[in-house]
Amino acid sequence: MSRIKVIIADDSDFVRDGMRIILEVDDDFQVMGCASNGREAIEIAQKEAPDVFLMDIQMPQMDGIEATKEIVSSSLGKVLILTTFDDDDLVRQALAAGAKGYLIKNHTPEHLKQMIKSVYNGTGVMEENILESLTGSASQQSSSAAGFDESVFSARELEIIKAVADGLSNKEISEKLFISEGTVKNYITTILAKEGLSHRTALAVYYLTGKK
Repeated sequence: MSRIKVIIADDSDFVRDGMRIILEVDDDFQVMGCASNGREAIEIAQKEAPDVFLMDIQMPQMDGIEATKEIVSSSLGKVLILTTFDDDDLVRQALAAGAKGYLIKNHTPEHLKQMIKSVYNGTGVMEENILESLTGSASQQSSSAAGFDESVFSARELEIIKAVADGLSNKEISEKLFISEGTVKNYITTILAKEGLSHRTALAVYYLTGKK
């Protein structure tokens, strides 16, 4: 496998240097540059063509959410938010901006590297407790949020979407709806394609907030 090219954006020298060292000793990764704010990260990306950004949220000049919007709209790479903040609103903003993952800075080096690989390979990643917080209120909602267009989905697709928003796994959905896990997976793939979403977390957020 080719090395995953990474740009690290964080306003802490300590964090930047630590993550750079962790990645540079692994032959699976190549650190293309380090930035102290979002603007610097974008400038490096325009020269170095990275695969994945490790992006903090609160940074001077341009924060991680604004940088993510520009990175995604310009197709400069995939963004993995790595921050100390687990505020639900920030999570929603980051996902709406196009981030493929949201992690808190408390992981082992090996777990962090695995999450980078997941994002690189197109899999969204999310802290379990954050996902639970985002989806926890879904079971109390009688309808989807304003902005979520139910008309484009079949009745079965809506059942699947609501189950995803409840935080159910494919296995749990299959048991609830009496269909196979493979069928659940196919439904979710179709639903994501309809809305141009990349992963089930983004689908849950869209259902709960009406925002992509």
